[in-house]
Amino acid sequence: MSLEWVELLAYVLFGFKWLAFILACALLLMGLDDLFIDLSYWLRTLWRRLRIYRRNPYADEQRLFEAREQPLAVMVPAWQETGVIGQMARLAASTLDYENYQIFVGTYPNDPATQAEVDEVCQRFHNVHKVVCARPGPTSKADCLNNIIDAILRFEQQARIEFAGFILHDAEDVISPLELRLFNYLLPRKDLIQVPVYPFPPAWHEFTGGHYIDEFAEQHGKDVVVREAMVGQVPSAGVGTCFSRRAIAALLQEKDGIAFDVQSLTEDYEIGMRLAEKGMSGIFARFMVSDPRYATHREHKFGVVARASKVICVREHFPRTFSQAVRQKSRWIIGIVFQGMRSMGWSSRPLLNYFLWRDRRGGITNLIGFLVNLVFLVVLLMWLVGWVVDDAWQFLSLLGGSDLLRWLLICNGILLLNRLFQRFYFVTSYYGLWQGLLSAPRMVWSNVVNFFANIRAIRQVLLEGDPRRVAWDKTDHEFPEIGEPKRIPLGQRLVAMGAISQSDLQAALLAGAGRRIGRELLSRGLITSTQLAKALADQAGAEYSELSPFKLDSGLIARLPARLALRYAVLPMAEEGRTLVLASERALSEVSIGALARQLRRPVSYRIVPQGRVTLGLRYWYVQQAKKDERLERLAQQSSDETLMEAVCRHQVMLGDLVQEMGMLPSTLFAQAMFDFDPLQQSLGEYLKQRGLISSELLEQALQEQKAQQALSWRALEVLP
Repeated sequence: MSLEWVELLAYVLFGFKWLAFILACALLLMGLDDLFIDLSYWLRTLWRRLRIYRRNPYADEQRLFEAREQPLAVMVPAWQETGVIGQMARLAASTLDYENYQIFVGTYPNDPATQAEVDEVCQRFHNVHKVVCARPGPTSKADCLNNIIDAILRFEQQARIEFAGFILHDAEDVISPLELRLFNYLLPRKDLIQVPVYPFPPAWHEFTGGHYIDEFAEQHGKDVVVREAMVGQVPSAGVGTCFSRRAIAALLQEKDGIAFDVQSLTEDYEIGMRLAEKGMSGIFARFMVSDPRYATHREHKFGVVARASKVICVREHFPRTFSQAVRQKSRWIIGIVFQGMRSMGWSSRPLLNYFLWRDRRGGITNLIGFLVNLVFLVVLLMWLVGWVVDDAWQFLSLLGGSDLLRWLLICNGILLLNRLFQRFYFVTSYYGLWQGLLSAPRMVWSNVVNFFANIRAIRQVLLEGDPRRVAWDKTDHEFPEIGEPKRIPLGQRLVAMGAISQSDLQAALLAGAGRRIGRELLSRGLITSTQLAKALADQAGAEYSELSPFKLDSGLIARLPARLALRYAVLPMAEEGRTLVLASERALSEVSIGALARQLRRPVSYRIVPQGRVTLGLRYWYVQQAKKDERLERLAQQSSDETLMEAVCRHQVMLGDLVQEMGMLPSTLFAQAMFDFDPLQQSLGEYLKQRGLISSELLEQALQEQKAQQALSWRALEVLP
């Protein structure tokens, strides 16, 4: 090596020495900053354990079940989310221990694939609604949420209800079974409720995906806990966040009807600050469940702490490739650091400013962390060269020759050990010992990811000249529409089955007698109730079964309370092991099946049976009590006559079905209304009229139609000798 190159290298190393000194000073400040949070957390934990929980037991999920279910709205923005929305809705319906909720999925007019999937989901779940945004996508998440809120408010007006909470979720979220019950319990006392977010762990060698679990485990295990305790302000994570009705109303009023800032890349984070400025109460809810059936955690590994891992939380997958992680984190940096500084500035509260500083220091720490890695590599390379090559040039150590630097390095070494321990503890508490050990090498890789995300964010801001321009331009306030689900029409299914001809179907459709096509075809005698039931079962993907409504086991009848039988219009027809098999004349949603299973404390399934069988069975077993209905008793004696049963049953119709068939009340609004209906306290007609869902005139019209159908039904029985 020539002397000129040696001199140049010496100057470079001298520069690295000064860089090491500057970085050591910065690391000391950052380390002391983190140490303050660590000490605050552990002192708070010790105090609560010694002073609070010795006298007061930990809260359990039993108190969540005692709170009456309030209507909740779940908001899910969806741009190119095929293959995800359906899975989320099915998982929510089958696992959520809650019934009174509606899911509103925001789609775009230029995303037909996602719309088609949401249509299919809406067919199966009456509480899922497709919202078509006013503008083509992709717009911002905030813009999609604003469209969803507009649709929710319109649904409220139509259903005559008020949602108590508005919940943020992404399509890929796995929701805790008791999440909605926790929100329901805390509303309306709290205006912003955030539950922890725990990413799913990737393969051990996937450091990009793995560094997310390290950051979220420590952030939602410790940092946000301290923040809430000190300043009472909780940042929204964008998922697993519930806003009270009061909070949404305040946001709408502040922005002239637009709740979320469409120019912000982190609108959820900003809303937490905006609500805090309005004096509204937020809470970071780390609520542990004792029953393992209600926990989303399934990693039973060494080192896992039950009190930390059995909390109600959100689980989801995060990016696993370097480029995707950099893109995602650059959006976070632009939104929190650059846009946050520009739009929110600083608070008048010094302690809150401290936490704002911690939010925004990422623009500095991401650079420092990468440079520390770089200096470490240079030191390591110099040591390796000197160790491997005997006659190599010897340079003074970058980290020696200065007592101040040496003490800085010692202090930083101690603080680094503390950082490694804190991350190891919180990762191990939830994910187990192996993931905790991996958190140390992943910390190095996270510095690399965050550095390049920082560079990308700075480049985008410089190119635009204004961090606010990186987000989408603010749009005019436009109303979206709630789309109707697409499905294969029932009439076409009957034609495909060979039950009717195409000309029969056309004639029935043109008749327009105010009935659904199935009932119209039945009244014309073109199909039998059995054919209709088979077509409905095929449409719903359910099983078909025959049913003799008067020959049911009285022991089974006793196992299904009248309140549930009449509300859901079902009859208990069999038992398969512990599973109670119910009979229904229509498709039951998985939400209803889950609600029945929870209330009966046993598995439930259902089968679709021919028209009128459940209607007669409900009247026979549950309605007639003090006085027997002679017609029902007589029909029960003749129930083996299939021709007679078909003649009677084809005209049996429940009032709830009738008001939907006659177009008086959409099925989605009827399903929502049924949450508060108690059939043992009042009639369905009076209840719907009292709620303002139908007028007295429409109710009288429906009752007259039902009376006319009953007259036709019993006429067949009257001609018997």
